[in-house]
Amino acid sequence: MSTAMRLKRFGTKKRPYYRIVVQDSKVATSSKTIDEVGTYRPIEEKDQIILNEEKVKSWIKKGVVVSPTVKDILNSQGITLSRTQD
Repeated sequence: MSTAMRLKRFGTKKRPYYRIVVQDSKVATSSKTIDEVGTYRPIEEKDQIILNEEKVKSWIKKGVVVSPTVKDILNSQGITLSRTQD
């Protein structure tokens, strides 16, 4: 089973917010998730990105494939994608 860390969209029209989730890469984005590791609220001025860094790092060590958008979010928070990290 190949897993991916990607965004799952919620909210209303023109007021989106996203959950950063780990899912099977072969299922639809709106289907069941394995784990939720954070949120991203692009409209908000404060607390736009909330992450559980321990979960993110453990999934990266397990070999999860990170989408380009989530990769940008993680880099902005100072989390590297190295699998050999402690």
